[in-house]
Amino acid sequence: MAFMVKSMVGGQLKNLTGSLGGGEDKGDGDKSAAEAQGMSREEYEEYQKQLVEEKMERDAQFTQRKAERATLRSHFRDKYRLPKNETDESQIQLAGGDVELPRELAKMIEEDTEEEEDKASVLGQLASLPGLDLSSLKDKAQTTLGDLKQSAEKCHIM
Repeated sequence: MAFMVKSMVGGQLKNLTGSLGGGEDKGDGDKSAAEAQGMSREEYEEYQKQLVEEKMERDAQFTQRKAERATLRSHFRDKYRLPKNETDESQIQLAGGDVELPRELAKMIEEDTEEEEDKASVLGQLASLPGLDLSSLKDKAQTTLGDLKQSAEKCHIM
């Protein structure tokens, strides 16, 4: 309750004291801000330039990370034949078009690809064995399964 009263009355009091408080001109906003920071005007301007440069660097790094993530998503969309996303393509182009994946992500993709290749190669090796006929092996498995079903039906315990 006290919070509600304070928030309602406090804001109005600040407005009232602000309008009554000072009839003085503040003049140049940069000068007063520089003096408030305890710096000269040149130091303050240099400080502001540094802040702007740091912000631009952070934005560039953020854009690069977004593009790397978009590249990864588009890679998986291609791999699993999913529809493409326009926002991912635009993020990649914003970062310069040619975005490389970070080493960790590229390593993870390589491991997944190697595992899939190993699985495919084992099946490929079975099919390529000269003495192994997969169709006859399939027929034998089906007849064995049928025999098991018949013996299970004849079993009196079950």
